[in-house]
Amino acid sequence: MVARSDTGSDVLIVGGGVIGLAIALELRLRGATVTVLTRNFNEAASHAAAGMLAPQAEKLPPGAMLELCLRSRSLYPDWTQKLETLTGLPTGYWSCGILAPVYESESDANVSASTAANLSAIQLPPPAHWLDRVTIHQHQPGLSQEVIGGWWYPDDAQVDNRLLTKALRAAVCDAGVAWRESTTVQKILQRGDRVLGVQTANGTFQAAHYVLATGAWSQDLLPIPVLPRKGQMLSVQVPTGATLALQSVLFGSEIYIVPRQDGRIVVGATSEAVGFTPENTPEGVQALLERATRLYPALSSLPLQEVWWGFRPATPDELPLLGASPYGNLTLATGHYRNGILLAPATAQLLVDRILHQQSDPLLDAFHWSRFKAAS
Repeated sequence: MVARSDTGSDVLIVGGGVIGLAIALELRLRGATVTVLTRNFNEAASHAAAGMLAPQAEKLPPGAMLELCLRSRSLYPDWTQKLETLTGLPTGYWSCGILAPVYESESDANVSASTAANLSAIQLPPPAHWLDRVTIHQHQPGLSQEVIGGWWYPDDAQVDNRLLTKALRAAVCDAGVAWRESTTVQKILQRGDRVLGVQTANGTFQAAHYVLATGAWSQDLLPIPVLPRKGQMLSVQVPTGATLALQSVLFGSEIYIVPRQDGRIVVGATSEAVGFTPENTPEGVQALLERATRLYPALSSLPLQEVWWGFRPATPDELPLLGASPYGNLTLATGHYRNGILLAPATAQLLVDRILHQQSDPLLDAFHWSRFKAAS
């Protein structure tokens, strides 16, 4: 018989990545008692991300996802400042803008002087600026000569995902959130439409309300369509004393290049439907290097610093599962795919409003779990 262990918390969060941490902190700052259970903090997709805050560069179509991403991006300056004030730790937030260069060979980018005006009229959330060949090379020296223009998104930004996750973890612990590392939830215990507790090897934990924020591993606990999408990444390092010529994120064709203020440059990412197959592969790393050096050739001479991989939580429509679940006292916060870092503050704000005050923003309707039930 499994021993029972009552957390004594108002809310129990399963999952200790950036989404679970952001929700835990928001709950605690609003007065709730919170417990976080995490199997392996270092496995969270948060550690493997690049930290781009890029709703415009990703060219998300008009709709709820774009609205959610833009809302979350707008929260970032104040949110990261609050984290830094609470902990004294940096987050690496940098409003550097994102540049999305295009090549002449790309089917949607045969740009000439006569068509540039038409491109500038495309309905994108402002501000978005088309830069022609001369302007883009002046804006960012060192781009490949294959680049014939590109979009400049001055409001897109970045955060250092590793620093952010470290600061969030410190903030929740300092705030009095109960943090249970190396605690794997084996089963959600339920009766009817209520969760009674979660079973672990260390006992059964209970709370008034539960949040599932287990990312790519969500299907281990609930039959929801969240599957792992492996992403391989690498970084190079600008030598000490050298000038970092790259001052904005480059969002290219199947590649992104993210310069950090400490001289590290992050390059990503593959997107592989290979389950939980671990490790970097020569094929994956080679593809990243070829695409990155084609876009920004100077990277080829910089020392390779690190290679790594992670598992993003993807749903069939690549939109997250947020809010209601089949159980009245269980909230879903999973399936963020490429946008977990970007969506952390908005996810926390919206879901905590719902959990504590039963205020469900209409925006959450687009991310309801039942959309897949209806499709099936």
